[in-house]
Amino acid sequence: MMRRGQNPAKFVDRVRKPERITVAVITYAPFLGGYYAQTLQVLEACLQSIRVTTKVPYDLLVFDNGSCEEVQSYLMREKSPGWIQYLILSDKNLGKAGAWNLIFSAAPGDIIVYSDSDVIFLEGWLERSLEILETFPRVGMVTARPFRTPPALSSHTIAWGERTEGVTLRHGQLIPREVLAEMDLGLGQSEEEGRRRYERSEDVLLTLSGVSAFAGASHWQFSAPKEVLKSFLPFHVEAPMGNVRQLDRAVNEAGYLRLMVTDPLVRHAGNCLTGPERRSFESPRRRLRDLPLLRRSLLYVHDRIFRLYH
Repeated sequence: MMRRGQNPAKFVDRVRKPERITVAVITYAPFLGGYYAQTLQVLEACLQSIRVTTKVPYDLLVFDNGSCEEVQSYLMREKSPGWIQYLILSDKNLGKAGAWNLIFSAAPGDIIVYSDSDVIFLEGWLERSLEILETFPRVGMVTARPFRTPPALSSHTIAWGERTEGVTLRHGQLIPREVLAEMDLGLGQSEEEGRRRYERSEDVLLTLSGVSAFAGASHWQFSAPKEVLKSFLPFHVEAPMGNVRQLDRAVNEAGYLRLMVTDPLVRHAGNCLTGPERRSFESPRRRLRDLPLLRRSLLYVHDRIFRLYH
């Protein structure tokens, strides 16, 4: 055996450095039917919203957690023109925590922005998240919208605000009810459930150096220093969606702050798009496909094929 010529890579005198921020998204759709019928549409909207609203330089990492061929083919097409910098395709579902074990180790940025694939991003979401991350000390998570989270998961944040000079705290019904109702809708919760929870809970607003943030954060979307996230690895994996709050608990118990921006700068879409949000992100081809008569016909054919093979 012999070598012919020299590897051209030897003559490259520089490499492209990764961006300071890695935006990481986990996807999962085993098939496109039933609950998952619009999952690919929601994923497209998620990635497009990141692309059009994020002005700060970033790299996009997508971890597909064992999705069907249609979803993985779409992701490959998105990577080809450079919309996705890092794409990991798993042949099985490792669970969210299992995917975190890989993502938090592999992401090259100093700051990791994590998101489920059913989140829609609005203008200013990253700038506001970074402002909080860089103003408050020892921040573990920043979520880009306010909503009600269990106080026990932010006990350190609240205690820190109460004892720290220069920090002002406000308690009360501070997040507008319509902002919380929008979040409830994305989580599939009823208006009555949301109203009862609203009446028996409150918000805590912290202000430091002119920057305000609500106490709380969540595992479905957050920005965090990579070194903080790595300190919690490995996460225990019980089931695909099991124990997803272990990160929330770990951040609080380790003495890091869990904070949220004061305005709703991300939307939790759930498993379908509705209203103007749907019109903003779907393509003309998809709008044609979703015309009622054509959609019923296509779904009937899909159902017959699925039954035939499965």
